[in-house]
This record gives sequence, structure tokens and C-alpha cells, in this order.
Amino acid sequence: MEDEGGREEWRLYEAYNELHALAQELHTPFDAPAVLVVGHQTDGKSALVEALMGFQFNHVGGGTKTRRPITLHMKYDPQSDSPSCSLVSDSDPSLSQQLSLPQIQAYIEAENARLERDSCQFSAKEIIIKVEYKYCPNLTIIDTPGLIAPAPGRKNRALQAQGRAVESLVRAKMQHKEFIILCLEDCSDWSNATTRRVVMQIDPELSRTVVVSTKLDTRIPQFARPSDVEVFLSPPACALDGCILGDSPFFTSVPSGRVGSGSDSLYRSNDEFKQAVSLREIEDIASLEEKLVRPLSKQERSRIGVSRLRLFLEEMLQKRYINNVPLIIPLLEKEYRSVTRKLSDISQELSTLDEAKLKEKGRTFHDLFLTKLSLLLKGTVVAPPDKFGETLQDERINGGAFVGADVAQFPHKLIPNAGMRLYGGAQYHRAMAEFRFVVGGIKCPPITREEIVNACGVEDIHDGTNYSRTACVIAVAKARDTFEPFLHQLGCRLLHILKRLLPISVFLLQKDCEYLSGHEVFLRRVASAFNNFAESTEKSCREKCMEDLVSTTRYVSWSLHNKSRSGLRQFLDSFGGTENSNVPTTTVVSQANAQEKEDTKPQPDVKLSHVASGTDSSTSTQTTETKLADLLDSTLWNRRLAPSSERIVYGLVQQIFHGIREYFLVSTELKFNCFLLMPIVDKLPARLREDLESAFEDDLDNVFDITNLQHSLGQQKRDTEIELKRIKRLREKFRMIHEQLILRQAM
Repeated sequence: MEDEGGREEWRLYEAYNELHALAQELHTPFDAPAVLVVGHQTDGKSALVEALMGFQFNHVGGGTKTRRPITLHMKYDPQSDSPSCSLVSDSDPSLSQQLSLPQIQAYIEAENARLERDSCQFSAKEIIIKVEYKYCPNLTIIDTPGLIAPAPGRKNRALQAQGRAVESLVRAKMQHKEFIILCLEDCSDWSNATTRRVVMQIDPELSRTVVVSTKLDTRIPQFARPSDVEVFLSPPACALDGCILGDSPFFTSVPSGRVGSGSDSLYRSNDEFKQAVSLREIEDIASLEEKLVRPLSKQERSRIGVSRLRLFLEEMLQKRYINNVPLIIPLLEKEYRSVTRKLSDISQELSTLDEAKLKEKGRTFHDLFLTKLSLLLKGTVVAPPDKFGETLQDERINGGAFVGADVAQFPHKLIPNAGMRLYGGAQYHRAMAEFRFVVGGIKCPPITREEIVNACGVEDIHDGTNYSRTACVIAVAKARDTFEPFLHQLGCRLLHILKRLLPISVFLLQKDCEYLSGHEVFLRRVASAFNNFAESTEKSCREKCMEDLVSTTRYVSWSLHNKSRSGLRQFLDSFGGTENSNVPTTTVVSQANAQEKEDTKPQPDVKLSHVASGTDSSTSTQTTETKLADLLDSTLWNRRLAPSSERIVYGLVQQIFHGIREYFLVSTELKFNCFLLMPIVDKLPARLREDLESAFEDDLDNVFDITNLQHSLGQQKRDTEIELKRIKRLREKFRMIHEQLILRQAM
């Protein structure tokens, strides 16, 4: 009966070891219970693992000696006088190679040396070793790289980077809920939580953590009083937070010295090493009792030594194995159904690799893709914003910001919905709104006196000055330099938004199971056609907008910038009212216009008017002519720039600049909507279909890469069939074990 129980345990451990290998290989959602060893470099991790195994296999010493996690599937085999080791293949975990202990050691050391030269220096991929030995417990132990606590300072940046990499790797391993964490602490004071600091970030209550104090033999001589030993062996609740497994820490010592035949080896065989570990345990108990001046209690003895820790872990893992059997079976059933469906899909895919069906697939995908594009532009919430949306800040970084000559950006918080993660039509609308905000708020750049004088120049028929021409020259130059960069920036931003529709559409197709997985060549062609269409359409639209900008900055139409003659007069009046004595421009213009009106009236009316006002007609005419002469003198014949003339030029430039800005803003928005957005809706379908049909006619094999696809699907089918057989075999093993456990409980 005892032999039968031993065989059942053997089958149980064999099944769990196979389950662990399957989980590692296929990244399946289940995992087997295992002991994960976590500690710092100098905590004696690898030495403790060797003591638990009963033989030495790794390189133990200072520095980083473990750069890949090492998984040890250990089985107790009383008939095996020497360790029987098998190294599981990295490329195919279903295969393992029988190796001697020196070969295993050489492989681990070679991997460590390779990773030490590599840029990443550490790897999360486990080295998996199966071990059968008369001193092995029935355990699965995962030895992780030692945590690093580097010194601060710039000169230690390389070591600090290594420390972060190791901690990230160890934290990821601790995330597995089925793992029991073996937390190693090398300290005499439990208030120093060096390794626990990292462990408690994943297991805050230490509910699946066994705490082990290593190097007990070096710790005992440090205690001066029995009370110090009492506190160390039974730390108060305030020192050890949480509810650790086993209720209190374990205390271990591993004797130094290596096994070998050389002069530097202390032990000639693993049997001698095993005896030294047992002897060290006895000596530790004696030293503690001597310090305490009393014998240790049974409870205290159960926490001292490697053998006690090994027994505790073995019993706890066995209990978890048995308790988890009913939970593993449904997971294996689910995985079996999932892989069966996957195999059926692959077989179905292989059966449809003929020309007519492939063409029909391509056309169907074309229609579905366009449907998703249209949905994104019109608005949808199917795609998760946290994955595909962009805030305005993200959009500026990825698609470019609207930046003027002063290199200042418009505060993004002032734009509506700036903090929201948008995509599709909503993101397009926000970008256009930002364009209106930014460009609509641009003021005319400052004008210098030198620019005004340089813009005056010399006419082709006289050398007088023409300030209206001067104003036009300055205004169109300023407007062209100011607005042209915004045109390119808008095109770049909207193109970025439209190109983002492609990956989001692919996500929606995958979500609705409408994606052509496996047809990468065809999908790349569709993506390339879409991107090319978007780029060429944006370029064409930008060129149309550029034509408008060139036309408005090449010739000034006063009706565009001054809606009426009265508007211009009002504008000039605002500059002439305060300086009539210096430059009588506005007065002269007003009186000249008044005189022009009077000239059109019948002469008797003029005389009556003059009589009524007491004004002599000849005096009025003389005054007007004098002021016109002054106007010509100050604006046409005199090149000394008076303050009022400068202000008039500046005012005219402002008027022209703002007129160009308003026209540019309206025409640009309209053209981008008409010649960029609308073609995506009404021209893209025909362009994609044309490209698709052309490709079908030219070379269908290259479009779908039929030859490689057949080979790839064939290989996938073979791999999936092997995977299905492994899951089925494992499922049957756990079913049989479960039935035997139920039978034993009933008996």
C-alpha cells in the first residue's frame, strides 16, 4: 500500500512538472505550484538551493552568478546514487537532453558569461533542469538572479541599471499567484527589511511568503545576551509585518566549500557535502542552546536547519498539489477546447487557398475595412480610448504642433477637449478647432522704420513715395512668411490623424473576427495603398491651399481688406485726428471729398451755402489747395518718415494682414474638408478596389503569398496537433490522479 502511495505521488509530481513546462512554453493561463527563491546577491541563494537539493551544481560566490532564472524539477529517487540531470531544450521544451553534472554546470556558466556580454545582461527565460536523486525532495524550485543594492552616484549608473533590470525580472516572476516565495534575509535585526521590501510590493501581507534568515552560523557569535537570541528567533509582530507562511522565520546555515577532486575542494563527494549540511544543523542548535542557556523547544527546533525548511516546503507544496488538482482539470479542458478550435480554423484556412476564394476574401475584407474607416470618422466608442486615443499633448508630439515664428505654442488647456484621448472624426475636429484658435489669434508681426523705407523704393516713372504700395509690399511679405508654415503644419497633423485610422480599423476587424490573419502580404498591400492615398491626397489639398495663399499675397484687392470706401475713411480718420497740425492728410482727404461732392451740385446751391455760412468761395478753394500741396510734400516728395506717416503705413499693413488672415483661415479649412476629408469617404473605396483588382490580375500568388502561406499554415497545423496531444495527455493524467485521490479519501 505504501508503494502504491509512492507511485501516486510520483505521478502527481510528474504531471505538475509537465504542466509547468507547458505553461512556460505556451504562455497558458495556468501554472503549477513552485518555490520561487528571492534574495540579494550576498544572501546565499544558490548555496541554499544546493543544500535543499543535496548536491552542488551552480557557481556560488560573490557578484552576479545567476543571470537567468533556473527552474529545478526535483524528484526523490532512492535508487539514484548520483544526480540524474536532464536539460530541457530552449527551442523545444518538449525535448530534454541527459547531461552530466559538469556539463550542466558548464552550460549555466556559459549562459551567464553570454548574458554578461549582452546589452540586457539578464533574461527572464528560465533554464529548466530535471533532477532525480536519492537526496532530492519532491519540489520545483526556481532560483532567480540576486537583487542588487547599488551605491548612489553617477559613477554607479551601470550597476544601478542592472539593479532595476533584476528587480523588474524578479517582480514579474513573483506575480504568479501559484508560486510560494522563499524570501531570504541576511540580517541580525528584523527591522531591516532588505529583501522583504521588494517582496511586499507584490505580496503585501506575506501570505504566500516563507521568510528565511541565512548564514545562521555567522549570526550566533554576534549575540551578547540570551534576550538578543530570543528576539531574533521569535521576532515581535511589529518587526515582521503580515502573516508569513509557517508563522515565523526559518534559520539556515550552509557550510562553505565545494565538491570536487581538486586541491581547493573541501568535499570529495555529494554525500560528504550532505553530511556537512546535517552536521552544521546540529552545531547551530547546540550553539543556540548554549547562548540561550536552555534547550530549544520543539517549535523552535522545527525552524532551525535546511532539513526542516525542506520538509516544510515539501509538505506545503504537496498539499497545494493535491488541492489544486480539481482546479487544474477545468483549465486543461478549456485549453483543450481552445486549441481544438484553433486547429479547426487552420484546417479551414488551408482548405480555402484557391484563387476564387482568395479573391472573394480580399474583396470582403476591402468592404469591411472601409466600413470600419467610415465608422471611425462618423464616431464610435468600440475602440478603447486608453489604447488608441491621443490627448492634444500626445497629438502635438506625434503629429507636430502649430508653431509660429516666435516658436510659442498655444496653451493646450485652452482648446476644448484637450485632455481627452480622441481618435477618428473627433480628433480631426479638435485639430481643426486648434488651427482656428491659433491662426485666428495671430497678430501682425512688428514693422521697423527700416522696412518701411526699404519698401518705398523708386517707381519706374518717378522717384516719389507711394505709401499705399509700401503698405501692400510689407503686408503681403509678412502674411506669406507667417501663414505658410501653418499650412504645412496643418497638413502634417491631419495626415497623422488619418493614418492612425488604419491600426484602429485593424483592431475593430480583429475584435469582430473579420481580420485576415496569416495574409500578411495582402494586408501590407492594403495598408500601403491606404497610406499612399492619404499622403497624395494631403499633398494635393495642401497645394490647392498654397495657390490661395499665393494669390492673396501677390495682389491686394482693397475691396477684400476694406469692405467699403467709408471703412477706409474711418480707418484713416483714426490716425489723423490727433495730428492735424503736423500732417493734414485726413483733413485734406475729407475736404477734397467734400469739394468733389459740392462740384456735382448746381452752382446756385453752392452760392447759397456760402452766403449762409459766411464763407468766401475763393478762400475755401485756396485753403484746400494749400493743404493738398502740404499732403503731396509730406507723402510724395519728402522721404523723411514722419511719425504720422509711419503710423498710417502700419495701420494699412494691419488692415491688409488681417484681411489675408481671415481669408486664409476660411479657405484653408474649407479646402481641407473638401479635398482631404471627403476623398477618404467618396474616392478611397474606388481607389482601393482598383488597386486590388489590378493586383489580382497581375499576380495573385504574390498578393497572398500562397506558397509561403501553405507552408506556414502546414507548420502551424503540425505544431497545434502536437500541442493538442500534450494537453490531452496531461488532462488524462490529472483526471486519473483526481480519481485516485477521491478513492483514497473514500477508503
